[in-house]
Amino acid sequence: MSDDSAERRYTEVTAEILSRAPESEIDPRLDRVRTLLDLLGDPHRTFRVIHVTGTNGKTSTARMIDALMRARGLRVGRYTSPHLRTVRERVVIDGEPISEERFVEAYDDIRPYVEMADAMNDAPLSFFEILTVMAYAVFADAPVDVAVVEVGMGGRWDATNVVDGDVAVVTPIGIDHTDYLPDTLEGIADEKSGIIKPGSVAVLAQQPLPAAETLLRNAAEVGAQVAREGFEFGVTSREVAVGGQQIAVKGLTGSYENLFLPLFGEHQAGNAAVAVAAAEAFASSDDAVGLDPAIVGEALAGVDSPGRMEVVRTSPTILADAAHNPAGMIATAAAVEEAFTFSRLVGVVAIMADKDVEGILDPLEPLLDEIVVTRNSSPRSLEPDRLAAVAQQIFGEDRVHVAPRLDDAIDQAVGLAEENGEFGGTGVLVTGSVVTAGDAVHLLRGAGQ
Repeated sequence: MSDDSAERRYTEVTAEILSRAPESEIDPRLDRVRTLLDLLGDPHRTFRVIHVTGTNGKTSTARMIDALMRARGLRVGRYTSPHLRTVRERVVIDGEPISEERFVEAYDDIRPYVEMADAMNDAPLSFFEILTVMAYAVFADAPVDVAVVEVGMGGRWDATNVVDGDVAVVTPIGIDHTDYLPDTLEGIADEKSGIIKPGSVAVLAQQPLPAAETLLRNAAEVGAQVAREGFEFGVTSREVAVGGQQIAVKGLTGSYENLFLPLFGEHQAGNAAVAVAAAEAFASSDDAVGLDPAIVGEALAGVDSPGRMEVVRTSPTILADAAHNPAGMIATAAAVEEAFTFSRLVGVVAIMADKDVEGILDPLEPLLDEIVVTRNSSPRSLEPDRLAAVAQQIFGEDRVHVAPRLDDAIDQAVGLAEENGEFGGTGVLVTGSVVTAGDAVHLLRGAGQ
C-alpha cells in the first residue's frame, strides 16, 4: 500500500470509529464490551493490569507507572484518555503510541466481530468501547507483560472495567462529571472503587475524608489490601528545581532519595509517590524484592506528561495545561506560582459547557493579570460570550477579553503579556480543558511533534 493510500485508510478508520457515540455520552453498562471481547477470545485475560482511576492526575500517574514498569525490564502497554493531538496516543506500547499502520490493522482485525456484537446488542458499541477493546487486543497481540489502564470516567461501569487489576490506583477524588456521576464525594468514591477487585492491592492517593472512608470500606468488603498516601507511603521532601522538582519518597518497600521529577507542582510529586507505591505493589505480587532506587530515579527523570504544565513556547513563556475542574485548577495555579516568577501572566481559557465554569475560573483570578476567553475545537466548548459573562463577574470587565478562536486568543494574550510586562518575565497560560491544551500544543508545535 502506498504512503498516500495508508494515510487515507488511517483517516477513514479514525473517522469511522469517531462516528460512533462519543465518550461524552455515557451509557453505564459493560455488556457490549464483554460481548465483543468474548467473540475475540477474551484478549484482556492474557496480561496483568494496573488499573488507574480518580478525578485528577490519572494520566500523569499512569505515565509514571508505565515508566517504572519499563525500567524493570517489563514490556508495558498503556491505555489513557482523552488524547491531546492524535487518537493513537491512547494506545501505547513500550512508551510509544502505536503506528497508523498498526492502528488500522487492529481495527480491521476486530471489525467483523464489532459488527456481530452490534447486532447482538440493543445499541452499537461507542467510540470509547471500540477503542478500549482495540487496546486490549493490541496488548494481547504484542504481547505485553502488564497493561497500565486508565479509566475513562467513574470506574464500576467504565468500559475498561472488564479487567481485574493486580493493583487498583485511585488518584485524588473531587466533584466532576456530575451529569453522569453522583454529586457527592462519597458517591463518586463508591463508583471509582468499582475497579478494586478481590485480592488486589488498592493504592490510594490522599483523599478528602468522605472519599477515603468510602474507598477503605469498599476495599475491605472485597478483601483487597490497602496502601494509603500519608500513611503507608508518601512524599517526604520536595523542593523546586530547574525544569521540575527534587523529591524524596517513602515507598511501601523502600525509600527513594534525590529523585528529579521534570514536572511542576506539589500534585505531581504526590502522583509520583502513588506511582512508586503502585510499582512496588505490583513487584511484590510478582515476588520481586522491592524496586532498585537507581531504576526509580532513572524512570522518573525521564517522565513527561504532555499538556500538563507543558512549556510549549518561550519568549514569552506559553504554558499549556489540561486542568478542567476546580480541584485541578487549584493545583495548576499553585504550581505556576511556585515554579515561575512571571512579572505579568495572561490566561487563555476555553471550558466545556457542562463544567463548573465559575469553580474553574475562581483559582485563576489572583494568578492572572488579564484573561482572554475563547473556545476550543470541541462542539461541547462553551461559547466565548457566555464564558466572558462569567469571567467578568470574577475578574471585572477591564481584565476580560474575548476572542472567537483559540489561535487569535493566544496571539492576543501574547500581545497583552508583552505590552506591559518586563522582557523575559512574561507568560501566557492556556488552560480550561484537555481539548484546549491539546489544541494549543497542536497550534504551537504542529501535529507531528
